[in-house]
Amino acid sequence: MVEFGLLALIGVALGAFGTLVGSGGGFLLVPILLFIYPDMSPKTVTAMSLFVVLANACSGTFAYWRHGRIDFRTGLLFAAATLPSAVAGAVLVAYIPRQQFNMIFAAFLGAIGVWLLLPRPETTAIRAPLTGRGVIRRRLTDRNGLSFVYSYRLWQGLSISAVVGFISSLLGIGGGIVYVPAMLMMLRFPVYVATATSQFVLAVMALEATAVHVAHGTLTWDLTLARASAIAAGAIVGAQAGAHYSHRVRGDTILRALGGALLLVAARLLWVALSA
Repeated sequence: MVEFGLLALIGVALGAFGTLVGSGGGFLLVPILLFIYPDMSPKTVTAMSLFVVLANACSGTFAYWRHGRIDFRTGLLFAAATLPSAVAGAVLVAYIPRQQFNMIFAAFLGAIGVWLLLPRPETTAIRAPLTGRGVIRRRLTDRNGLSFVYSYRLWQGLSISAVVGFISSLLGIGGGIVYVPAMLMMLRFPVYVATATSQFVLAVMALEATAVHVAHGTLTWDLTLARASAIAAGAIVGAQAGAHYSHRVRGDTILRALGGALLLVAARLLWVALSA
């Protein structure tokens, strides 16, 4: 019982932080599971993580829906683009040995962390309106009366979604750590719309990948699913807190916090992989 209580507390922390930055929290959960269960296979770790991401993202989606910050039209388009790549990633992970998985994951987190911490032009700067074929123009007003006006090229959004779907299901991370920065810096979404819409897309993507793991027998009604359920229960609670406080946190603060956390986790995970 002590183990499940600690797993639930981990879920609360991951749910709050993951929802705050628009991710499912899997980028922190996967290395935690790798440390706690050193003999667990990569496919089991990713399956557990994606199950938790699913619960966290569904909870975060509900909270952001109440705030009126989810662009559902865009989210459905992006979620559809993740389907084939998410299935491919969930299948491929079964063929990656544990040590190689650790090194791949560490390199991935480190690269994203450095990218987020690099100086860059102000993301809220005004740009010329996009023109041409395939440009989607959106206007969203949240429950507090704040209006967000933005536009993006559909092909870019769909391409990014497909890549994120593959990476997230392969590594079990949900994909928000890639998705939110891409939506902010490449598609130029407002930060609050990006974090909220990301949660909705992650919920759909995690459902796809989790279904693949269930079909392959990686997630069954045994200790594995019980552990994942304990973390998921905590994540659901934490996600509500993260969404509640999201409007009080500056967008650049979210990016810096995310980048710093990724570098710390990457360094620790790489050290474990090289010392094995």
